[in-house]
Amino acid sequence: MLLRTKLHGKSYEFPDIRTLMGKANEEKSGDRLAGVAAETAAERVAARVVLAEVPLWVLRETPAVPYDQDEVTRVIHDALNERIYGEIKDWTVGQLREWILADTTTGEMIRRISNGLTAEMISAVTKLMSNLDLMYGASKIRVSAHCNNTIGLPGRLASRNQPNHPTDSPEGIRAEIYEGLSYGSGDSVIGINPVDDSYSSVARLLDMTYDVIQTWEIPTQNCILAHVTTQMKCMESGSPVGLVFQSIAGSQKGNESFGISVGMLDEAYALARKHCFPTGPNYMYFETGQGSELSADAHHGWDQLTMEARCYGLAKRYHPFQVNTVVGFIGPEYLYDARQIQRAGLEDHFMGKLTGVPMGVDACYTNHARADQNAIENLAVMLTAAGCNYFMGVPMGDDAMLSYQCTSYHDAPTLRQLFKLRPAPEFEAWMEALGLMKDGVLTEKAGDPSFFLAR
Repeated sequence: MLLRTKLHGKSYEFPDIRTLMGKANEEKSGDRLAGVAAETAAERVAARVVLAEVPLWVLRETPAVPYDQDEVTRVIHDALNERIYGEIKDWTVGQLREWILADTTTGEMIRRISNGLTAEMISAVTKLMSNLDLMYGASKIRVSAHCNNTIGLPGRLASRNQPNHPTDSPEGIRAEIYEGLSYGSGDSVIGINPVDDSYSSVARLLDMTYDVIQTWEIPTQNCILAHVTTQMKCMESGSPVGLVFQSIAGSQKGNESFGISVGMLDEAYALARKHCFPTGPNYMYFETGQGSELSADAHHGWDQLTMEARCYGLAKRYHPFQVNTVVGFIGPEYLYDARQIQRAGLEDHFMGKLTGVPMGVDACYTNHARADQNAIENLAVMLTAAGCNYFMGVPMGDDAMLSYQCTSYHDAPTLRQLFKLRPAPEFEAWMEALGLMKDGVLTEKAGDPSFFLAR
């Protein structure tokens, strides 16, 4: 089909869908680095005008990587509900956008249609939306999941207790866990990024976090964010694993750079269902982030938004408890400043929800990016309005191990108060029983980690 339009007397023609998708994307330093970005704002608008008229079936037939060359493509396309796809395949991308944003379209209707969408369709409709469109569209969609508690319910906002430590000190991490718990952080997961990825170190941290959970009867789950193969060894050896984690990419080549494959994730998922200690049925935790495929030269000439959308299609295969985009972590090479980081966070959250996975966002930035804490707090406010499932809780918002800036233990409680939200229901009941919360509000006992040293 001809991919051509005229704006203000100037003709714009795009040779193929890949080029069109790149030019239609909101400005990103990563796309410019890859040579796929629009040269001017006018070219970007022209690309969106053309993209709005592209039928969905064209995008189904134009995956970022051909079906026979990429297992991520095969996962996404094999899972497509052909009956639902048949109902919408002749819609244009513009019609899909208008339908999602229509007042008469409910979240349940969107959840149904999502089973007939490929990642490229989801990426395309995202490119046509403003920030407010992304917030409104995502706010309609609720994707909940259950491990040892329930995430993603209406009126709820969870927080990952992220007690990272530069030497993996169990004593130091335990102290950080208590501080986070005292603020109500941990209903998403008590999740540690380890310095040492070895089996012995990861098993030790699993034992320690499980001991905290059992001692205090906390309705949550633990996770040590080591490579999935290390976690698999821990499960097979009887270590207490709550969630199984892995970073994923939107192409087979990108996943190979992480040392993983679909077959490996399938094996990990099977082990999780057999060995994880929570009740489930959702046991997997995935992290993503725009730009990871480009950094591994695994983007196949496509824009970073489209490659990110494919991550969520892969994650959906494993019915995860949670997924989050670490939106500003890679750095300004891919998201240059606060504006680009905020846009990417809203895009990723919307795309994950539209795919049908329970989405959180690590609203963060690195110190060499043109961003600051106010910008990240702005993003957290926008994402909370959009119905984000959870954020990170980091001591003082400054991760001492990963060396990046993030949301703090006390940011989630502030957002809960601002938007009249509460923790996960099981976790709230636990906090109420300990006297840390009453009627959805933190008590005077909250914020003092020494509370947990009294027993």
